[in-house]
Amino acid sequence: MKIPNSPLTGKPMRVVYEPDTEMYRGEKYSFIYISFRDDAEGESYTTTESDGIWLSQLTNQYREKYGIPYQDEIVALREWYGLSAAKMSVILGFGANQYRLYEDGEVPSESNGKMIRSAMNPQVFLDLVKSSRHQLTEKEYAKISARVQEVIDQSEQGVEEQRAVERLFRSGRGLANGFAPVSTKRLKNLLLYVLGQIGETYQTKMNKVLFYIDFLSYRERGMAISGLAYNALEFGPVPQRWDRVYSAFDEVEERLRLVQNQECVSLEAVGEADMNCFSEQEMTIINEVCAKVKNMTSRAISKMSHEEPAWKDHVGDTDTIPFSDAFKLVGM
Repeated sequence: MKIPNSPLTGKPMRVVYEPDTEMYRGEKYSFIYISFRDDAEGESYTTTESDGIWLSQLTNQYREKYGIPYQDEIVALREWYGLSAAKMSVILGFGANQYRLYEDGEVPSESNGKMIRSAMNPQVFLDLVKSSRHQLTEKEYAKISARVQEVIDQSEQGVEEQRAVERLFRSGRGLANGFAPVSTKRLKNLLLYVLGQIGETYQTKMNKVLFYIDFLSYRERGMAISGLAYNALEFGPVPQRWDRVYSAFDEVEERLRLVQNQECVSLEAVGEADMNCFSEQEMTIINEVCAKVKNMTSRAISKMSHEEPAWKDHVGDTDTIPFSDAFKLVGM
């Protein structure tokens, strides 16, 4: 997040993170409010970017509570069926341009959100297509029905993906994992890319690298990246099921090393990363962390993580580290 200069003095301002609450659709939610303070003039300001971060915290909680799909899921659903936003609106019974507005970030109502969620089941969506037959041309109906049937026929692949997700991610998408998408594809390619940037590294260091990527991302955009949740263990912040994560992908090779008469496991990428599923903003954050830690030893990054309130305030807790502590990061 870019820290602006004061419009009065032209000097960089101080970023301030403050716990706050706000009413959203009739309910109160807690979040971290971000502002920029000109101490010399006693004035505070916000930017479009900073306002977007606190609003994202708020609306994501609403989405989680009511089971409303996230913006990226809404886009992915339409692309899965190979339809335009206008056709999705017709089939789901929305206003003419409503689905496009949801793709652009508008939060659906509870009823529309649950309709979109139900459409993620291709058999249910096929029934919706049939119900909309008279609102489509014969050619459109035939093409859409055929595509949805293809998706249904490929559904066994989706079952396998879900099983893999359940093995690797203890927490589903929500506050515990920083509202990040839960995806084995994204996680695998994130690991490959990080290893490609920093080289062969020990599991201990990778644990901290993932922590910094996710918590920096939450601070900068109100959403994490990897899909993992974290615990504060004795030796620092650690992703849940980290041992399964690193052994899950053939393209990530584990090697046993002897270091000072102790056996340690290192990780090395033996495949290329495909980062097309990551946004430009996500890539900026990933690259920033990789550049910072590339030449750090496992001991050095562990020591740095021990200075983080996210670890110090929760070490030994059975609950996951709250992502609200991302706004207290000191190492990044």
